[in-house]
Amino acid sequence: MTLGAAALATAVLLTAAGCGGDKPKWYGADGKPNTETPAEAPVNVAVTAPAEGATNVPAATEIAYTTDGATSTVELTDAAGNKIDGALRADKSSWVPGKMLTWGTQYTAKITGTSASGKSESKTVTFTTMAKPGSTGKASTVIGDNQTLGVGMPIIVSFSNDIAKDQRANVQKRLFVTSNPPQEGIWYWWNNKEVHFRPKEYWQAGTTLSVRAAIGGLLMGNNRYGSQDLTINTKVGSRIIMEADNATKQMTVTKDGQLLRTIPVSFGKKATPSASGNFVIMIKNEWEWFDSASFGVPNDSADGYRTKVYYPQRITWDGEYIHSAPWSEGDQGRRNVSHGCTNISAANAQWLYGVTQIGDPVIIKGTEEHVKWQNGWTDWDITWTEYVKGSAIPYVPPAVAPSAGPSTSGSASPSASTN
Repeated sequence: MTLGAAALATAVLLTAAGCGGDKPKWYGADGKPNTETPAEAPVNVAVTAPAEGATNVPAATEIAYTTDGATSTVELTDAAGNKIDGALRADKSSWVPGKMLTWGTQYTAKITGTSASGKSESKTVTFTTMAKPGSTGKASTVIGDNQTLGVGMPIIVSFSNDIAKDQRANVQKRLFVTSNPPQEGIWYWWNNKEVHFRPKEYWQAGTTLSVRAAIGGLLMGNNRYGSQDLTINTKVGSRIIMEADNATKQMTVTKDGQLLRTIPVSFGKKATPSASGNFVIMIKNEWEWFDSASFGVPNDSADGYRTKVYYPQRITWDGEYIHSAPWSEGDQGRRNVSHGCTNISAANAQWLYGVTQIGDPVIIKGTEEHVKWQNGWTDWDITWTEYVKGSAIPYVPPAVAPSAGPSTSGSASPSASTN
C-alpha cells in the first residue's frame, strides 16, 4: 500500500513536469509566483436626469441614474448646502426627494456607486428648478392627521382641477402610501378630480399609514402645476364590521372577529327600499335634521318629514343612514317601515355611535335593490379584479409580499405603493 502511493505521487510529479516549457500563468517573467491582483473594474455611474446644468427643471423632479455598483447613494443639497432627504423607488427607476423642491433654486446631486468589495465612484450634476408658475392646483383629503380609521376606509385624494386622462399615470406615480405592516393596494380614479386607494383586503387592525401626494411642482395638465405636497399620517383601529340581513332583520356587530351585539333593524319599506351592498361609514354625527324636501319630497306631503335624528351614521350620498328611530322600535326585527335608512333603537344607536369609526364596513344583504356604484364610498362593492382596472398604471401582482417604502400604486413612499 505504501509503495503504491509513493509511485502514484511520482507519476503525478512527472506528468506535471512534462506539460511543456510555458510557465503557469500565475508565474511572472522572472520565474517567481506573481502576487499582483488584477485591477478591479471601475464602478460606472451615469445620471440620466436631470442633465448637468439643466434649468427650468420641475420642482417635482426625481434623480434618475444607472450604476453597476452593488449599492448606491444619492446626496441632494441646495446652494446653501442644506441636505434634502429622499428614497429610491422600489423598482430603482429613480430617487425621489422627500419633499417638494423650492421654485427657482439651484441643487446639486451627488450619486455614488459602491462595488461589493468597497470600491466607490461618484457622479455629480447641478441643476436649477423652474420659477413658480402662474397657474397652480392643490390636493386635499377627507382624512385628518392622526385620525383613527375603520378597516374599510379608502385613502381619498381630491384635486382642485381636472386631471386629464393622459396625465393620470404621471400624477399617480407621485401618490405614495406606506402601510405598516405592508399590505398590497392600488389607486382607482373615481373621476376627473378624485382618486381612491384601497388595499386588496380590509386593512389589518392596528395598521399605521403614511400618505404623500407628492404633487408639488408636478405638471398636472393645462400648464398647471401642483402648488405643494399633501402628507397624512394616520392609523387603523379595531376591525369593526356591521352586517345586516333583510331575511332576519338583524344586524351583527363584531370587533376583531368577536360578536359584540346583535341589533334588531327595520329597513326601507317597499316604496322606499334600502340598498344592499358593501358600504363604509362616511359621516357620523350626534344629530342631524332629516328633511324630505332635500330630495324633492315636500315636508307637508303624505310621505314628507322634517325630523331631528340622533346618532346618524351615513353610508350613501343619496341619504341612507344607520340611525336612532325610537318611533319604529316596535317594528325593528319584524318589518320594514323606513324611508330607506336602517332604523335601530335609541339605545342601540347611541351604543353603536360610541363603537364605530369613519371607514368601518357596513354590509347589507337581501333588500329589494343594490347600491349604485359610487353612491357613497363603495370601493368594496366590486371585486379586486375589477378595482385594479381603475388604475392609470397597469396592475402587476407583486412577486413577493409588499414591503414598506414609497410606492406608486397602493401602499406608500417611493418604495411603497403607486399602482
